[in-house]
Amino acid sequence: MAAGPDNLIRPRGHPPLGPSRVTLDEYACDDQHVTKDGLIPVHSGKVRDLYRSADEALLMVASDRISAYDIVLDTPIPDKGRVLTALSVWWFEQLADVVPHHLISAADPAIPPRWRGRAMLCRPLDMIPVECVARGYLAGSGWADYQSSGQVSGLALPPGLHEGSRLDEPIFTPSTKAARGQHDEPMTFDDVAGSLGEPRARQLREITLAVYARGAELSERAGVLLADTKIELGVDAGGRVVLADEVLTPDSSRFWPADQWQPGHSQPSYDKQFVRDWLTSPAAGWDRRGGAAPPHLPDEVVAATRDRYIRAYELLTGRNFSDWPGAGT
Repeated sequence: MAAGPDNLIRPRGHPPLGPSRVTLDEYACDDQHVTKDGLIPVHSGKVRDLYRSADEALLMVASDRISAYDIVLDTPIPDKGRVLTALSVWWFEQLADVVPHHLISAADPAIPPRWRGRAMLCRPLDMIPVECVARGYLAGSGWADYQSSGQVSGLALPPGLHEGSRLDEPIFTPSTKAARGQHDEPMTFDDVAGSLGEPRARQLREITLAVYARGAELSERAGVLLADTKIELGVDAGGRVVLADEVLTPDSSRFWPADQWQPGHSQPSYDKQFVRDWLTSPAAGWDRRGGAAPPHLPDEVVAATRDRYIRAYELLTGRNFSDWPGAGT
């Protein structure tokens, strides 16, 4: 999302993404849609497709595609794009006093009817080329790094922690933004400071931890633990650092039922960890390091994933997902 249209939707130096395995069908950036709606296709990512409007705003359309281990799976999750949009809109409202955001509207008349409920009209930003991650619990790659070195992103943690352990204080664990098909690599704070300068690195850390703190507070009130989250930040025309893309969704965060939290093993969740777990289970019969394409998700995994995403939205917001535009269609 920075001169030229490419910079509107990806960080400096980031190469164009190649085609995904999934057909983009009704969410594709095709000439018919451009002609019909007057929108210019800019970029198609793993989950979102971006268009530019005549007034230079960005239209961000969240599809039902799902990715795992940096691969776009060929099985969509119905309503997933609408959940991501609905939850992001709600969180932008809850975080407005913490950090400014890029959202203009999710109900603007400029949004084509077929995308209502899954699209946001946003301000273009010059994206900062760092994945900003905050962790309050030990899980995922953080747990793997701790097991091997006792550290996460160069931060030494106390001995004796377990998978799912709550950390004494949330930590900032940034990573690179890798090209599609490649893995993000952990960064230390010093890495970020060396790339962007220490003042900017401190600013990213402060914003990321503040977003996590507000998210964790509101989630816990709803009986949900926010284990970790990843946010994206950009710089607007006025030089402000602005929250972008999605925020605190089941795609970008780990949400755990508070009443089932028990350190020492993988936790039940309301996020896409359920899909990752199935893909690496004997039932999937897939070796993620073997080079073969992931298997098609069974109907029961699709349905259970959809239920988890909707449950996250309804628990966190206190709203019925059926009331969101286009839900269930």
